[in-house]
Amino acid sequence: MSYKIIVDSCGELTEDMKRSGHFETASLSIDIDEHHIVDDETFDQKRFLALIAQSPHSPKSSCPSPEAYMEGYHCEAKRVYAVTLSAELSGSYNSAVLGKNLYHEEYGDKEIYVFNSRSASVGETLIALKIAECEEAGMDFEEVVRTVEGYIESQHTYFVLETLETLRKNGRLKGIKSLMASALNIKPVMGSTPQGTICQLGQARGIKKALAKMIDEVVQGVKKPEEKILAISHCNCPERAQKVKEMLLERISPKDVILLDTAGISSMYAADGGIIVVV
Repeated sequence: MSYKIIVDSCGELTEDMKRSGHFETASLSIDIDEHHIVDDETFDQKRFLALIAQSPHSPKSSCPSPEAYMEGYHCEAKRVYAVTLSAELSGSYNSAVLGKNLYHEEYGDKEIYVFNSRSASVGETLIALKIAECEEAGMDFEEVVRTVEGYIESQHTYFVLETLETLRKNGRLKGIKSLMASALNIKPVMGSTPQGTICQLGQARGIKKALAKMIDEVVQGVKKPEEKILAISHCNCPERAQKVKEMLLERISPKDVILLDTAGISSMYAADGGIIVVV
């Protein structure tokens, strides 16, 4: 195996990615009151979301340790890439970089590069797929890095939440604003900034209008959609995700579409009914 791609568990892997042998997950973990949950094959989304909803406190997430990343880099692959949750939202990027430094101290030289996705969820998925595409095309290490960093610059993330409660608990919204929005059935349309932070693009009353507004934002923001993969992730609402896919394909023609369930810790932010779109 000439290359390996490590994706922290905020990013989803498709079944094809899991079967390929080139991709590996670095698990995040989270503490909800007295419960410690690891985002691995033992993860129970239904129980996780119930604990989030019941707790009055903000969940405390932990990124993979530098040692965990270091061991991930210690493999037969000649080139190793890591893709992490936005450095503005998590310590996963810094941990992966520290793991790289530890690897070099412990084992010596190796071509390792850590990509700050400036996104999350399926944004990380698309970046990992882009790395594999570049590797399969025969690019050298430096060319892969340049090409994928350019791809990250062009990528945009959008999402609509069914509820603002988790954002409120995490201090991203003031409580009164969240409560007022909930009482009025206001749904925010959110997006990512070029730096990888979260911004509000708009809002609408009711989920259908909010999704329509998000679709408008996607269509207006995408450049050369025929060259892009459209990725859609959802939290327990496959019919809604399918409808968003159909509505987008009526207006843009991407080269491919990926539709995934947000199954891990990233479902904390999506919550039941949340939709994430990256293109």
